[in-house]
Order: sequence, then C-alpha cells, then structure tokens
Amino acid sequence: MKIKFNNFFREELTINDIQAAIENGEVTSKELVMYYLSRIAKYDQDGRKINSVLEINPDAIFIAEALDYERKTRGVRGPLHGIPVLLKDNIETNDSMHTSAGTLALENHLSTHDAFLVEKLRVSGAIILGKTNMTELANGMSTKMWAGYSSRGGQVLNPYGDDDLFVGGSSSGSAVAVAANFTALSVGTETDASILSPAIQNSVVGIKPTVGLISRTGIIPFTYSQDTAGPFARTVTDAAILLGALTGVDKFDPATYKSEGISKQDYTVFLDSQGLKGARIGIYNQASEDYYHSGEYDEKLFEQVIQTLSHEGTEVVDNIEIPSFNRDWSWGVPIYELKHSLGNYLSQLPYYIPIHSDTELIQFNKQHEKKALKYGQNMLEYRENLPNTLRNPEYLNAKLEDLYFSQDMGIDFTLKKYDLDAIIFPSYIGSTICAKAGYPSIAVSAGYMESGRPFGITFAGTAFSEGVLIKLAYAFEQATKHRKCPKLI
Repeated sequence: MKIKFNNFFREELTINDIQAAIENGEVTSKELVMYYLSRIAKYDQDGRKINSVLEINPDAIFIAEALDYERKTRGVRGPLHGIPVLLKDNIETNDSMHTSAGTLALENHLSTHDAFLVEKLRVSGAIILGKTNMTELANGMSTKMWAGYSSRGGQVLNPYGDDDLFVGGSSSGSAVAVAANFTALSVGTETDASILSPAIQNSVVGIKPTVGLISRTGIIPFTYSQDTAGPFARTVTDAAILLGALTGVDKFDPATYKSEGISKQDYTVFLDSQGLKGARIGIYNQASEDYYHSGEYDEKLFEQVIQTLSHEGTEVVDNIEIPSFNRDWSWGVPIYELKHSLGNYLSQLPYYIPIHSDTELIQFNKQHEKKALKYGQNMLEYRENLPNTLRNPEYLNAKLEDLYFSQDMGIDFTLKKYDLDAIIFPSYIGSTICAKAGYPSIAVSAGYMESGRPFGITFAGTAFSEGVLIKLAYAFEQATKHRKCPKLI
C-alpha cells in the first residue's frame, strides 16, 4: 500500500516552510516524520539505494506526536520545534540507537548518555530521526578506503551522479541525506574537510565552525586539536538556525570555554541579502596544479563567482597569497591524537563491547576480515605501537607548527595583509589550513559542471567569525540561487 501525503509535502522544504504549515494546520510534525521515512524507504534503502541513513530512531514518531501535543498545549520552544534532524554515526545518543563510527566492532554499542549537542537539540524541540552512514572511523581506518564507506553501513552514493561519482567524506551520509531530502537538517563532524567536502560534492550548505563553538563531548574522537561538529542544510538560513541550537559552553569540554560571551544562540541575525555590498573578500587561486586538473575545479563557474561578487558590490581582491598554504603539512597531530583519543574512548566502553583498545580493534577486524577489511586497516596498524602520552617531540613540534603556520602565517596573516573580511576558496581546497587553525568555513553551492557534478566555494575567516561568514554566504546564495534538487530515479 502506498501512503498518500497532502499537497504540502514537496522536496526542498525549509524550516520556515514547515513551521508556517504546522501553525496553519496544513501538517503535523508526526506527518513530517512519516514523509521523510517514506522517502528513506523509497530512495535511500530501495530504488537506487543511496544508503545515507544507517539507523532510524524507533521513537521518532512518538517524539513527534509529543511535540505536536506540546505545541497545542504549551506553545513552541523555538524554530526547531518538531523539526527532524539526522546525526552522524559517531555522535552518541541515549536512546535505542547505536553509535559505531561505522565499525562492525561497535555495531552493538548503546551509549548511556546524549552528546552535549544532542542534549541541546532535544531541548530545542528537534526530533532525532536517526543516524547517518559515514566513512569508517572518520577516515582513520585505511588510506585506500573510499569516502562514504563503512564496514557496518556499506557505501554512500552521490545523488547527483552515477555510483562512481565522488561523494565526499567523512560526513558523507549527513550531507547526502539533506541533499536527497531525507531530512530537513543533519549534523556532521569535521577534522579536515569532513563537512566541507561532502557539502560541496552534494550541493548543500555545510558549516565547519570554530573549534570550541560546539562541544565535542559525546562524539567518538579523531583528534583533540581539529575535531568539531557542524550543521548541514539546503539553505544558509536553515544552517544558521541549526548552528545556534548547537552552541554552548560545556564544563566537560575545555575547548568551549573560550566561546563564552562570543557564541550566539541565534545566528539568523546575520542573514542579510545585501551582505556582500562593501565587503572586502580575497580570492585564493594559488592551489597546486593537481587540483586544477582533478575534475573538481571548473574555471568558468569560479569566474562566475567572482563576477557575482563584483556585481553585488564586493571589493574583490584577486590572487591573494597565503604564505604557508602549500607547505608540507605534517600528519603528526592526527596520527598521535587519534591513537590517544580513540584509545581513551575505547577503554571506557561497557564490558559487553568486544573491544577496549586499538589493538583489540585491529584483532577484531582481522577475525572478521571478510566484512571488516574490504579496504584494509593500514592507518590503524601504523598507529598501534605509537606512544599514547602525547609527549613525543614529533607530535609536539607538529602541533606548534600547525598553529603557527595556519594562524600567524596563514589565515590571520592574510586577512590582515589584504585587510579582508573573508577568503574564498574554490571547492574545499582551504580545508586543511582552516582545520589546522581551528577556524570556521562555510561551503555553499556555486553551480553545476556540464556533467551535472556539483561545484561549490568555501568562505573562510578567523576564529569565531561565523556571523560574518554567514552574512556573506547568505548574500551569495540569495544572489545566485544555484542549488538544484537531485533527480532520484
């Protein structure tokens, strides 16, 4: 039997669309959840099998019913009241869903607490719809692993092309689920390009915030220095709404302490369709030749970006130089920090989980080689015998150099030298220097190549400049209206 939905239901629904329709009695949150579940069943788990959603919250409909009743009896909590949100599978939830980071070893892991950001979402009235597939261990498993693949969930596909089109990662499922209209919003995490890459590849908005703006508590870690969660949405407005709901000082995460008095609970105040007028933006186009011939760059579309900026009254500074951009960045920080952070996380898992160390994880994968090691585990094995005290000189020097060359001789140096409000990178080529600095970036659509492959740009700035970046990204979005819904056949 095919369930019929009323005329309100269509692709590309925004938060404001949904809230207005609920207030007018056109739809309920329960019906909205059922609509998204029907799309997941039809396109994600059947049909082409996009495979972006890893698990569904069995209580989602009940939660929606409760929020519908609360709306009638006590009013609305805020803009996320009754809005479905999907979470990346490395974000813990204290419910009936598992948190595995895509690994088979953790497929039965049920957390006993919500991640700090999940607590914030529940308080805001959001409905946790489910968990999304991801690149296993946030791409910390194997150098040969294809983006969007996990042993537990299989391969996530890009809805804009054939099965071989790069989907981006590691927050692959979170980006794809939003792009394919399986949810209104989702949350991903980033160490380096894990939000920006899939956002660009799937034509959605992805915000990688300043490290410390959103708590890391309750997220299976990759690094201490670079990890952060961030929102995916189809519009800058929706991404800004979700960002505000995720921020806050967490007493268990020292990185958030510096955000006190700086973070906002409402980033929609920065939405300004004239935000590009009078702005001074630097254009970075000094990437390696490999990038320009990689198939991810489109010179014509990038030139159109610059033309749009000029037309909107932006003072464009072309061919800016970032002294440290093309330096040979050390892998010392993520290599040592994953060993330490993941090891600590595994050691605290319940007794019934089969692994409690990286060594046990490696052995578990070998014992289940057919399912667990499609791409091997050379990254895990390389780190197995490293020290976990974070006192190694290679690590300490890499950490200090990362901060100096990404901040003092990188983003901050360039912003000051050219007197810029922000920097624009084609695609997500600025992800590494921004990740090393712990600085924010916003990815937005900039059109589509002749093949139909999405192309995008990244706005980047200094620490806690999310408001400025949102203003610029929103004005660019409103001036171009590039995003197109993928055709799911």
